[in-house]
Amino acid sequence: MPDKEESLATHLEALRSTLIRCLVAVALIFVPAFFAAPYCIDFLTKTLVKSAPVLHYFAPMEVFILQMKVAFVIAILIAFPYIAYRIWKFILPALYENEKKFICKIVGFSSILFIGGAAFCLFVCFPLVINFGMSFATLNIQPIMGVSQVVSLALWLSIAFGLMFQFPLVTYGLVRSGIVEYKTICNKRPYVLVGILILAAILTPPDVLSQLILATPTYLLFELGLFFARHSR
Repeated sequence: MPDKEESLATHLEALRSTLIRCLVAVALIFVPAFFAAPYCIDFLTKTLVKSAPVLHYFAPMEVFILQMKVAFVIAILIAFPYIAYRIWKFILPALYENEKKFICKIVGFSSILFIGGAAFCLFVCFPLVINFGMSFATLNIQPIMGVSQVVSLALWLSIAFGLMFQFPLVTYGLVRSGIVEYKTICNKRPYVLVGILILAAILTPPDVLSQLILATPTYLLFELGLFFARHSR
């Protein structure tokens, strides 16, 4: 019993250390990211929201708070390789000891998938969501879009897509490490699909379009992770 308590305490301490290191990395990047935030907001409003040429803000501090949100997301994106390294090192300590190259590959692919998911969101999903919302405008009903709502939605969706695009690595890591059998995951495909749809519904606005745009590539990436897990055994 004392061994179990000591093991739990060790894991909790390792988790605490991992979280602190990740937060410090984000905090160090946050300051320069804050000064880059106005350029990112300008890019988002001019390049991605073409159907709404003028965005508004409705409170004196709204844009300042928005810049802080953007800076936080930029800091996460830049620090993500380090964050992924710390998280995978915590989750798969046995593999880190025996297969250091495996962890390095996972960190690289994890970063690529996260950035790829964010880019897919911004350049494919987000314009579709904006155009879908603008399609309800009529002669008597005209939209007035707030810059905070639009940019915050873009940031939130970017993070959601980046995280959901980690599915193939999670699947691959579970099978490769022996935590879950390949056949077990294959037999649970319907449950995985339902779980992905539920997560997509939670992480996206309440419209079917954005939910399907997130759920479809996520499930395909899940199948891709299964494919590589099967052929690497």
